[in-house]
Formats: sequence, C-alpha cells, structure tokens
Amino acid sequence: MAREVTPEQIEMLEAMVARARKAADIIATYDQARVDRLCQAVAAAVVDMKVWANLADEAVDETGLGDKVTKRNKRNKLKLILRDCLRQKSVGVIEEIPEKGIVKYAKPVGVIASLVPTTNPCLTPAGQVIYAIKARDVIICSPHPRAKKVTNKCINIIRETLVREGAPADIIQGIEDPSINLTQELMKRCDLVIATGGRPMVKSAYSSGVPAYGSGAGNATVIIDNTCNTPEYQAEAASNTRISKCSDFGSGCSCDGNLIISAEIYDDFVKALVKEGAYLANEKEAEKLKNVMWDETGHRLPNTVAISPQKLAEAAGFTIPDDRKFIAVTGGGMEGVGKEHFFSSEKLTTLLTLFKYEGEFQNALDMMQAIFNVGGKGHSCGIYSWDDDHINRLGMCAPVSRIMVRQPNNRGNSGSSTNGMPPTSSMGCGTWGGNIVSENITLKHYMNTTWVARPLPEDMPSNEELFGEFNKPDMDVE
Repeated sequence: MAREVTPEQIEMLEAMVARARKAADIIATYDQARVDRLCQAVAAAVVDMKVWANLADEAVDETGLGDKVTKRNKRNKLKLILRDCLRQKSVGVIEEIPEKGIVKYAKPVGVIASLVPTTNPCLTPAGQVIYAIKARDVIICSPHPRAKKVTNKCINIIRETLVREGAPADIIQGIEDPSINLTQELMKRCDLVIATGGRPMVKSAYSSGVPAYGSGAGNATVIIDNTCNTPEYQAEAASNTRISKCSDFGSGCSCDGNLIISAEIYDDFVKALVKEGAYLANEKEAEKLKNVMWDETGHRLPNTVAISPQKLAEAAGFTIPDDRKFIAVTGGGMEGVGKEHFFSSEKLTTLLTLFKYEGEFQNALDMMQAIFNVGGKGHSCGIYSWDDDHINRLGMCAPVSRIMVRQPNNRGNSGSSTNGMPPTSSMGCGTWGGNIVSENITLKHYMNTTWVARPLPEDMPSNEELFGEFNKPDMDVE
C-alpha cells in the first residue's frame, strides 16, 4: 500500500523545489562555454571507471538486479551523450533557416522531475543531468525505492562536482526516501516530467497535469532471414544476439526477447547460438521456467527478473553448465504466439524464445506483428538481413519506433558509436506504447524553442496548382 505523504515531507519537497528554482535562475545566465564545461566535468566525474565500477557493484547489491560485469559497460552511454551535447548549440541562436526567414532560439524548460528506474539507477540520472545542464535546466530525481541509496550516491558525486566548478549543487537533487505518493507530489510542482520505467510510472506522469515524456515496454524481436546463410553471417548474428540478450542479465527493455528465424537456416543458426553460450531448454525445462517466470494470468513474477541463467534454471528446478550465457526455449511457429503463450511476451531476464518461420518473408512479418500484439508495440525490433527489400518491408510495417539492422538491439536502440541513433536512456514509443513521441528523448526535448520569423515574398500557389482536378472556376466566389 502506498504511503501517505506527511506535512513534513511536503515541506521538504517544497524546499527542494525552491532550491531548484534558485539554481535554475543561476544556470539560465550561463553562456555556451560555461554549460559545455559543466557537462564535461559532470560526465568525467561519473564515467571514471574507479567511480562507475563501484556504482555498478552497489546498484546490483542494492537492487538484486543485473550483472556487475556488463553493467560497467553502460558508462559508454554517458560518453555518447556528452559527445552529442558538445556538438550542438543550446544557448541563444541554435538554428537558422535563411530560405524560410526562420531563426530559432533555445530556452530552458525549468525544473525537471526525473522518475528513475530500478534497472538503471545511476545511468539515468547521470545521463539526464548532462542533457539538463546543456539545456540550462535543473533536475530533481525520484529514485526507485529499491535503488534509493545508490541513486543518491551518484547524485551526490555530481553535486560535489558542480560545487567544485562554482555552480549550484542544486542543479541536481535526489529524494532520499521516495514513495509513489511523494513522487506524484514532486511531479505536480515541476515544469517537465521524464518518466523512464514501466507503464504505471508513465501513466502517473501523464496524469500529473505537467508536460511529460515517457517510455514504453519492450519485447525486442529480431528477424533472422534466409540471407543469414553463411557461417560468418550466422556467427555475427549469434554474437549480436548474445550481446543483446546478456547485457545486465537481460534487464533492459531493448534486450533481445524473441528471434524469428527462417526455416532455411534455422538448425545451423541454433548451433551458432549454442557456440555463443545458449543453453537449449527441453519441453519439461521450458514448462518449469514458465511456472517461475509468470503467474497463471501471465503476470511477470519479480524474483526471476534480471538474474543469471544459472540462477534462473535453479529457480525452475534444474541445472545448467556454468559456461552458459543464456537460456533458449523453442516457441515453435505462429501457433506459439499469443497472449496465452507467455514465452512470446517480454522476458526481462536471460531467456530467449526461438520462433521458426517457413517460406516467404511475409510469414516472418506476420509473426512479428503477432508478437507485438502480445506486447512491446512501439519499442523496437531488429533484423539480420542482407536483403534491402526485406529491411524496407520491415520498416514499412513494424509497429515500433526503432529498428536495428545487423547490430545488437540493446546497444543500438539508445544510440551507439556505430549508428546514428541519438544517445539516451529514455526511449519514447509513440502512441503504440502510450507515449507522446516516437523517438529517443535527447537534448531537444530538454529545451523550449522560440521561432523568430521574418517576412518573405508571398508564397501561395494558384488554385489550379493547389486543387488540381478538384479546382472550380468559382472556388473563391462567395
């Protein structure tokens, strides 16, 4: 049951917002060079491996979620965020379009309320504060209760860095003892909400009465088509699968959940997956896994989220070798897809479902659509193909905001050094996923923009040009 907010907590919250607004008034006066330097200082303080490794370890210890080794890799996202920030303008004129007579000016949005997920308790606030500083905003974080210690530790490292640079520490703050009701009170008092997490959190943000960006649920699905027909291609695709599936023990919504594999290459590709560390569960083991991952209604049980494949197998009542990186179950064909088939829904752990499609590529597209009807619409999918027509057809019909081609979904979706996706830890999923935008939440979403328009020569085509065959000679006569 949600805790009631006490008068003392309201007083504490209002004091935090007041301090945030004072800090906002100060950072709003900074020029481009000053904010860029602050972004660099904050990023350097957290990305330092001696700091980040400790934060990663403490995050796993406090939450019980994820993998200490691969969680270290998430610091690379902060480097990418800094890279993009340093390449963009955010103070004064940020864009000019002479042919349109348009000049755009950036303005801060003000005080941001950040709802921090338990799966990324340090990456999210660190990445968001870099964008916030760049846009001359301030941010108040509401950590997940299960990760409040490590989130606030990360925030305090950033605050100390800000003070050393002569900037207000209150550019970022964190609630020390968060609760659902306290978070709701925070959102009401801010200018913008960024909610990174599950649907209940996002719904709460959208119900706050304050402009909000949210993310949607994932069920990342990758098509492996018949052009993946050489040992080299299969090895690469299987490696991409392992990387995406195993990152932080599958805790991320971008981690591969389902593979749709062409029957022409299915057997060989499964062998490639085994070489990459897959354990193929038999029917009895799959049934045991289903029983510890979902309740009878298909609700995901928390105790098996983001744990190692060995612990997942142990929870289900069997053992697997220590060298196995993830567990794969056979989903079958289209008959294995549906809300009653739990393995076609989001897993959020080190388990992958393998589906087989026969014949034409359209059958793969149909299966993809059916899987997203189970869950994950709006988030992401991928394809390993060398056929541009197949890639284009997937792009035309997939109900998702991002599609990764021949690369790990978990790395590519939120931006990487080898693709052009904007780096972030918050991914909008469009109206499919109940979000207002279908793009990565990045710097432009942290700014208000003023458009200044100068007059141009009149630009109005004739009625004949505008209406074509629907034009009437007396179109303008009253």
